[in-house]
Amino acid sequence: MERAGTFTALSGQGIALTGIIALLAFGVSGNELGSPRWLAAWIGAASVAFVVSATLTLRKANASSVKVSGALGRKLALAFFPSLVAGAVITAVALRAGWYVALPGLWLITYGAAVMAGGALSAPVIPVMGASFMFLGALALGAPVVLAHAWSESARAMLLNGLMTTGFGGLHLFFGWAIARRYGG
Repeated sequence: MERAGTFTALSGQGIALTGIIALLAFGVSGNELGSPRWLAAWIGAASVAFVVSATLTLRKANASSVKVSGALGRKLALAFFPSLVAGAVITAVALRAGWYVALPGLWLITYGAAVMAGGALSAPVIPVMGASFMFLGALALGAPVVLAHAWSESARAMLLNGLMTTGFGGLHLFFGWAIARRYGG
């Protein structure tokens, strides 16, 4: 009965590919937070990763005869997307205000909240993944305040890029592998 209300068709391969896409974004983004190159690399990577992961999840769902368009799929979307929309709106505000240093933490924590909420309807490992993103997001939001006088702006930018890469690259690779292994693909 509990499994009937659980969406287990998430593609571990799609999640792992999201991690690879994030590592590529890190490679091309540079280290200047808020620069056009940095923003384009990370926002572009997020867009591509979403399409890749969604496509592979739909393919896995179709192969396993899981109905994505039903009530469970709608609940999953209603749980997942509000945090992403909030993150997009807050990103626009942060960009307008020049709060580039807040973007890595903001993106990690709102994505983590989305994953945790959607994960409540999915495999038990998904909320753990979301909590891991939120933890890194909290570190990224706190680091500029704590290190403001101790580290140079360049050193703080390297730390924030490192936390983003650990989250969007490393966590996606690790959890994607775990999901593919445990839940097939």
